[in-house]
Amino acid sequence: MEDLNTGNPRQTAGERLTASIPQLDGGSQRRVAAISSPALAVARLTLPRVMDAEGRVDESRLRMHIFKNGGVCPSERGLAWRFLFGMYPCGSTALERSLLQDQLVVRYQVMKRKWQHFLPSAMRMHLNGTDAELLAAVRYFDQRQAQTQQQSQDRSEAVRVRMAFLELQAQILFERVTFDREELQEAIRIIDKDVPRTNRDLSYYQNEGLGNLLVLREILITYAAFHPEVSYAQGMNDLCSRFLEVLDCEVDTFWSFSCYMEKFSRDFRADGLHRKIELEAALLKELDPPLYAHLVKDNMERFTFCHRWLLLGFQREFEHSEALRLFEILSCDHLELISQQVDRARYQERVAQKFSTEDGSESELQAINTDFTFELFICAAILLEHRESLLQCPDDVQLLQYTNGLQGTLDLNSILKKAEHHFYNYCKRCAWDFTNGRCRPDRSKHEDFFYHLRSLFVLK
Repeated sequence: MEDLNTGNPRQTAGERLTASIPQLDGGSQRRVAAISSPALAVARLTLPRVMDAEGRVDESRLRMHIFKNGGVCPSERGLAWRFLFGMYPCGSTALERSLLQDQLVVRYQVMKRKWQHFLPSAMRMHLNGTDAELLAAVRYFDQRQAQTQQQSQDRSEAVRVRMAFLELQAQILFERVTFDREELQEAIRIIDKDVPRTNRDLSYYQNEGLGNLLVLREILITYAAFHPEVSYAQGMNDLCSRFLEVLDCEVDTFWSFSCYMEKFSRDFRADGLHRKIELEAALLKELDPPLYAHLVKDNMERFTFCHRWLLLGFQREFEHSEALRLFEILSCDHLELISQQVDRARYQERVAQKFSTEDGSESELQAINTDFTFELFICAAILLEHRESLLQCPDDVQLLQYTNGLQGTLDLNSILKKAEHHFYNYCKRCAWDFTNGRCRPDRSKHEDFFYHLRSLFVLK
């Protein structure tokens, strides 16, 4: 995309993070994730003007930095995600986070012990003995458990007293929580089928890292036990695995994943699936009516493949490190039609429009569908990039074959650039009725909606 004012090539989200960024070394020795990471509670983000001297994070600057720089560098991703997904409150100081960390560790351990005492037979995954990697995973996981118990015994008396007090608080907090035996057993049954299917080719699950499959299982069961309204659905293992890989810590992964699911758990229910498909179809109808008509035909079943893209954050459509980066960009919620920035820009346009009409009548701004999230524009950009090929697919079978063939082949920077372009043009069409709207000829560009909208993008 070119700069709207100068015609110069513009840089989109992600292009400033070049291929030279060091990635995880697939040959490095992997270990099982730690139970907790107390050192990160006082660690500092080096992103410019994001963290103050006492450790408080400016959330808006963090989110804007992630979007306009195409993510954060891998070395800071773990700490940034703890703020981005809400495990650490952005307004907390480093000292406050140290105390919070202990509380989160104890609460998670109490929660985990509660379901283990309720279903002791589910404490260990049942293995059929034919999967050598899973057998090794159990061994590595057990070794970590033994090391953790030894570390607990080595604590000072003062630390043991404080942790005992926190444990008493946690027991009181969860005392009245009850479980439905059949529902929890069913959730565990599905988890035990899905966890072994998690992508073991990732470097994170290599060597001793195989034990992380068991860590993933513990997190998912604990989440399902204490969130029965959501429980477990297929696909959550891949999503949670992403958090575990980046955070490399069992407790922090559980709480970050739980915060994420507070917002997106509906996507794993049937009504959420249909809603996402309907929204993607509605957006494509706005952007390309002929392609929409071809894909919809008699029903919207042909859009089902889009739900997989959206549910897993395009995990399989981009190379792994790029998919992580995209997930981070989408999660920063910078370009959302319910954002304060967009709402403020639209308000300023409405005020300017009201006082610029010559006859005193007020022409209304066309409605923007605030349910059109930026991830839907990413999905639409992929569809439009492959428009001609999709139009050649005569039936559902060929359509599915074609979209499955896109896995791992898409260029993230190109798709981001096109998604921004579609987002901007959609807002532009909806924000002003070009036929009936009348604007003051002497209005400064700084009063113009499109000027404010452009400020949300990577370059003005």
